[in-house]
Amino acid sequence: MSRYKVLRLGKLATFLFLMLLWALAAPIDARVERDNGIVRVKSAVPLAEAIVRIKADIAAKGIKFFDEIDQSKLAADAGIKLRPSTLLIFGNPPLGTQFITSNPNAGLDWPVRLLLTQDDNGDVWAVWTDFAWIARRHNIRDRDAQFNMAAMVIKSITSTIVSK
Repeated sequence: MSRYKVLRLGKLATFLFLMLLWALAAPIDARVERDNGIVRVKSAVPLAEAIVRIKADIAAKGIKFFDEIDQSKLAADAGIKLRPSTLLIFGNPPLGTQFITSNPNAGLDWPVRLLLTQDDNGDVWAVWTDFAWIARRHNIRDRDAQFNMAAMVIKSITSTIVSK
């Protein structure tokens, strides 16, 4: 077999392997609201445990964790009642800054923001902005592979909370 065919087969195998990983990491109850770019994944564990699991997975992947903001505590401090709501901010600068080099306005959406919130029924949800929607929002057309990688990573991270 020629070197060219071996390289093509290797690239195809790599692509198929990445797609398999992406499919396996896809959360069971993910809902994408296409018109506003919101992705929601239902958690099978309470909010506090979901936060612990997600932060542990972020650390295990070597992703930089920036901040955890307890929005319900901020609301309580202001005398406002708010359902449990925590915002996690994290990212991989070598990946995320590529979006900003394509369009500086993409800095509005990077690093990644993942909201963990509890609804009126007591269900916990992980919520983030769909990366394809971010690409369209900022008219970024030269970073498809990077956006796909970011989507695979966030699906993998949130997959840690979809089962007990």
